[in-house]
Amino acid sequence: MKKTLSIILTAFMALMVLSACGEQSQSDVLDSLEERMEKMTGYKAEAKMTLNTGEKPLTYDLEIWHKKPDFYRVSLKNAEKDQSQMILRNKDGVFVLTPALNKSFRFQSDWPENNSQVYLFQSLIADILNDTDRGFKSKEKSYVFHTKTNYQNKNLYQQEITLNKDLDPTQVRIMDQDQKELVRLDFSKVQFNAKFDKNSFDMESNMSSAQFEIPTFSGSDEEFEVLYPTYTSNLNLVNEREVALGDNDSKVVLNYADAEENKSFTLMQQKNTAVETASRLTLANGEPVDLGFTVGAMTEQSVTWNYNGVDYFLASNNLNQEELMAIARSVYGEAIK
Repeated sequence: MKKTLSIILTAFMALMVLSACGEQSQSDVLDSLEERMEKMTGYKAEAKMTLNTGEKPLTYDLEIWHKKPDFYRVSLKNAEKDQSQMILRNKDGVFVLTPALNKSFRFQSDWPENNSQVYLFQSLIADILNDTDRGFKSKEKSYVFHTKTNYQNKNLYQQEITLNKDLDPTQVRIMDQDQKELVRLDFSKVQFNAKFDKNSFDMESNMSSAQFEIPTFSGSDEEFEVLYPTYTSNLNLVNEREVALGDNDSKVVLNYADAEENKSFTLMQQKNTAVETASRLTLANGEPVDLGFTVGAMTEQSVTWNYNGVDYFLASNNLNQEELMAIARSVYGEAIK
């Protein structure tokens, strides 16, 4: 009887050991992630991103390309809004393209190294590796990390990153301090060590190919709807005027101020009609900025973006960049003063 019991216990312990051998610890997973980062030559990925930062959810289809060491191509499309943009980095700099308007911004920028980027694999892994207080769970088919973030939008406070057992990204959820989900990214396809054509990251080639896929915005004689920021940094609308630009074109200028605090900002809106000639603007000291509903261009004292065929320009001499971004992100949705 004792011998039989001993055999059973020995077999049980052996099974436990074998089971433990098949389960990677957090340390094992981190080591494997570092190894993948070192060995990979690049990747192609497809994903769907849902933003819950406005009145209604916005969904974008993403195509992400990366070629080591520092070439990137991120295509964002929203079919419902006919919004299509591309963030590109090559040997000439960083570009934000709006193909439907034949427009591009060019930056001398460190993007994407300066902030967390929800759609870039290496940025997600860097967030995992750099957070010593990270949370970790090993599930049946996945590994789940909970980390701090370094996004431009400080409301994006924490994130949950899910990898499958092959260490491919499957989902990212970004929450505010109250655990409310603001952004969700679901990866549908990831191909590591992918091959690229010689023009895969060329700006003109990408602009031309994107314009074949989407309708070009042609403008309209209809008046555009003026949008007002729902967040104003406690400043009040003190003046609104329409400025004629000729050829039946005009822009609307909104001025917000608080005399006691000596703070102010100006928001200009203009329907985009100039699509015949390519517009290429270089911002030596600028950065791409994620506004949630679109990607804009930020300098030390201004934010520029386009949405639904309207150009927006926000500027201030006495508000910081974080305040400007918060105001810009709130110029979306209903036209409410």
